Amino acid sequence: MTDPVILLQILWTGIAMSSYFVLFTVAFALTLKVEKLWNFAQAGLMGIAFYTMFYTLNAAHWPPWLGVTAAVVLTAAVSIAVEVWAIAVLRRRHSSGLIFFIFTLIFSQLVAFVLTLMFGTEPETIFPSVMSPVRIVGGVAVSDWDLQAVGVTLVLLALLYGLIRYTRDGQFMLAVADNDKLAEIYGISAKRAYLLSGIVAAVLICAGIYLYGTRAGVTPDVPIGLTLTAVIATLVGGLGRIFSAAIAAVGLALLQSFSILFIPAKWQALLLYFVLFFALVLFPRGIPVWRIGRPKPLAPMPVTQAGE
Repeated sequence: MTDPVILLQILWTGIAMSSYFVLFTVAFALTLKVEKLWNFAQAGLMGIAFYTMFYTLNAAHWPPWLGVTAAVVLTAAVSIAVEVWAIAVLRRRHSSGLIFFIFTLIFSQLVAFVLTLMFGTEPETIFPSVMSPVRIVGGVAVSDWDLQAVGVTLVLLALLYGLIRYTRDGQFMLAVADNDKLAEIYGISAKRAYLLSGIVAAVLICAGIYLYGTRAGVTPDVPIGLTLTAVIATLVGGLGRIFSAAIAAVGLALLQSFSILFIPAKWQALLLYFVLFFALVLFPRGIPVWRIGRPKPLAPMPVTQAGE
């Protein structure tokens, strides 16, 4: 089991399989950063996105690009509706964080129940077959799905970085995340920032559940487990650090992949909860390694009198 080729295969497979975990984690971490909201409604959005793609591609026989587009539009629309008609109302009422948490969790459970009534409890995949062409590169099996998953994830992360770093709306989102009241004093719409973060998260969720649904079977209750994994990565990466959470998601996926060398596969899911437990107890603000190498802000220069 220590053959270098085997280790490389586990490494590559773990990186490829981490793609949807990364997308779910970034979606969760983004809304947590901007809205200060533990948005478990994203599990419901995952279910809506998956079954929209499943129905349009298998029952309605739409072309794949149209089915995926329909899923993105519907998921973004539901995200906007939840923000405008539920979360914004609770925000105006100055509801506690616990109320937001309970609402988003109930929303996801309601969606899961409705999807169960509509589609049943049998695992479904977006396409009838999850098989993908495979090529051998240096002794490592690399499938077309692997390349697609890694490529889509990198492109979406790059686009998100560009949005945050180089656009006014992205900068406004960061300003609202830092202090929404102060941002509104300067004319920045917090409502617009909340809606934008929800739409971006919906796009990431659709991409993630597409990758997951073309690789494994999905039932209406699967999204809750995927969201919990995103929560674990967000906590490990550190609250408020979106791309650190993405790195943490890759790390957790690799930990789970390499753990097969030491523990049976049935215990792999339990390993993530051990990580969550120790992260909450020892590093509630994230593992300090993510902060290593960050430059410290310069101390202000002392004010001197003229001629000194």
